[in-house]
Amino acid sequence: MAHKYTIKSEGGKRYLFFDYRGSPFTPSIADVPETMAEVIEVLKRTDADLIVLADVYERVYDEEQAEMLKQISDLSQTFEKEGVWTYSALGGDKAECQQFLQQRYNTISTIGRTQLLQDPIQAYMNLINVIRQEKSQAATMASEFKYCSDVYLNTLNFMLQEFETTKLIQKFKFILKKLGKLPPGRDIYRSIFETQIKPSFISSRVFFATPENIELIDQYNVLDATINIYKHPEKIQYLYYVDPPEYNLSPEKYFLLTKTKELVASFHPEGLRFMSPTEVKEYFISAYESTIADLAKKNSIKITGKEIEELARIVARYTVGYGMMELLLSDRRLTDVYMDAPLGLKPVYIVHSDYGSCQSNVVFTESEAKSVISRFRSQSGRPFDEAHPVLDFDMPDLQTRVAVIGPPLSPDGTAFALRLHKETPWTLPQFIDVKMMDSLTAGMLSFFIDAQASTLVNGSRGSGKSSLMMALMLEILPSLRIIVQEDTMEIPVPYMRSLGYNIQRLKTQSAISVSRTAAEVSPEDALRTALRLGDSVLIVGEVRSQEAKVLYEAMRVGAVGNVVMGTIHGENAYSVWDRIVNDLGVENTSFKATDIVVTCAPVRFGGSLRRHRRLIEITEIGKKWYDDPEKEGGLVDLITFDTATDKHILMEKNLERSEMFPRMAKKRGLTVDQLWQDIQARAETKNYLVEKKREHDIPDLLEGAYTVPANDKWLLLLEQQREVHGSVDYDEAVRDWKKWVDENQVTELLSRRTPGA
Repeated sequence: MAHKYTIKSEGGKRYLFFDYRGSPFTPSIADVPETMAEVIEVLKRTDADLIVLADVYERVYDEEQAEMLKQISDLSQTFEKEGVWTYSALGGDKAECQQFLQQRYNTISTIGRTQLLQDPIQAYMNLINVIRQEKSQAATMASEFKYCSDVYLNTLNFMLQEFETTKLIQKFKFILKKLGKLPPGRDIYRSIFETQIKPSFISSRVFFATPENIELIDQYNVLDATINIYKHPEKIQYLYYVDPPEYNLSPEKYFLLTKTKELVASFHPEGLRFMSPTEVKEYFISAYESTIADLAKKNSIKITGKEIEELARIVARYTVGYGMMELLLSDRRLTDVYMDAPLGLKPVYIVHSDYGSCQSNVVFTESEAKSVISRFRSQSGRPFDEAHPVLDFDMPDLQTRVAVIGPPLSPDGTAFALRLHKETPWTLPQFIDVKMMDSLTAGMLSFFIDAQASTLVNGSRGSGKSSLMMALMLEILPSLRIIVQEDTMEIPVPYMRSLGYNIQRLKTQSAISVSRTAAEVSPEDALRTALRLGDSVLIVGEVRSQEAKVLYEAMRVGAVGNVVMGTIHGENAYSVWDRIVNDLGVENTSFKATDIVVTCAPVRFGGSLRRHRRLIEITEIGKKWYDDPEKEGGLVDLITFDTATDKHILMEKNLERSEMFPRMAKKRGLTVDQLWQDIQARAETKNYLVEKKREHDIPDLLEGAYTVPANDKWLLLLEQQREVHGSVDYDEAVRDWKKWVDENQVTELLSRRTPGA
């Protein structure tokens, strides 16, 4: 029975799809001779880069396997064209040769027509045996029959040479040499035609075959999937392999999945537009659970409640979710996910927080991209077409920033760049723990925030500048009101509210003009609005263009009246000045409203392939210069970084040039030495949390849920000493604070380990 087939193009590749739904047997090129023959016959009429046999599952045969089958198809046509079974090829037209022709015809026809299509390796083996037998018989033939045998042997040898040019036979000979014997039945095909099997409703492809000699270096779970990290001895990148649960289900569960997806395809209940994406998903999961339970009951399939929930979540992922993309974005150890055009050609490229850039085993396809983009357009209210080839969008349910590009901007097709936001913001103790900074640097930054210093954090993309700014935000007093302005919602405002912060977010129009809508407010207008919302700490997600003038005007005249922080692309304090003054048009006198510039950078120690984020500079912006701050000594480095030793260095001589410390001391009625006691005490408290985290293996101690209350307690202890003694004894305050941390936070976290606690 011939099955329907179609050709589909994906990622510049031609896919030959065979529809085996309803077939009485499971399609397999390796196991079923009729399937192999059917595929080879179709390849006589069309070309394909990959072959897909589809029923409940889809069996995908890669380019190498498709090429092997195409060569066998071409070989069959070569035999037809050369007429290897014609009488002239079987022995000639002489009368004495007539007696051999019928038997030879039957032999060659069986090998070159039937066996070649169904079992080409056996056809090759049989051909070798026929040649051996014919040579043996020719040695004893009478001279008048010698001509008949020579013609026949020429034909047989021609066929043998053609067989041996094919990759299938070459691979067979390699395996045979390695094994030393021929495997029974069709086992040899199972090793040659290993297939990628996936559910038919999943568009993306996942391949599981791993190269030889790779080393498994990490394994963990995301949702119900297993993540394996491999190190390849001959590749720079690590391998990031996902093993989704939907690829490891029984046939009965696949049946339930497929039927459920078919039944719910037209299910569009009213009222969903008033729900958040998370609420919509939970609603559908509940509906899918009922559908799966009913299907299981009707089809007498035994299934537990937990299994029903697992299947419902899988269906939801591929109907109201983001498919395979959702699984990747649920791994919060990833920082970036890239899907380059043309989709379907190369695996997804990811950046891992621990292992850097990695190649995944997931191939995202154009068909799945269309489904995901449709959801993006619906949620964002933004267009995406040839007139608007860029879609900039925040996925609040997965804390991810999405940038999608398409034709004509991307002539090769649609491409995605996804930036995952940390669910909880970094904290200064966490940065100490990963060596981005030392404790003294953290103490200094904490002091600057408390002293309401206007701060710009600069660095290249991926340097950690946004993460550092979020950590500095957690040093702000929770009693202060915060206004956050950003075009992409990176700052975890809901989390900060849960910690007790009074915070208002302003969402501005996208920085990408073609991705904007008329309803969005420009950054400069949003900033003017922020300045009219009362006395507040002002956080600008990224200083990009015209809003810089508004910001500095406000800072200069004191309209902000509190901490001002923002990020900007740059490589040091001088480059920040150069960009703000010369590129963005801010006056020098206005730029002097900046107190501190903090620089972050990814560092490759010793030229290593791995990058490590480090704070490399804290620079004070002096006020007594006019034209060029670098030439006139207006840039005072307070902290620098020594790459050779991976250590931060306090520039003690430069402290004598500082204008800021005397100014802050005067403002507080303290001496500069007393300010440094404050900084060093803050450094000791930050470092103590890190020590306790390492001592007891309690990473939660460094999360904002613990560092913010610890900061509050520290400030309360200082305030109590001022009220009682009129001054602060920092040694006593540190002792009392450490005791509080031990008795409250450390004890609580350790108690969670106790069974039943």
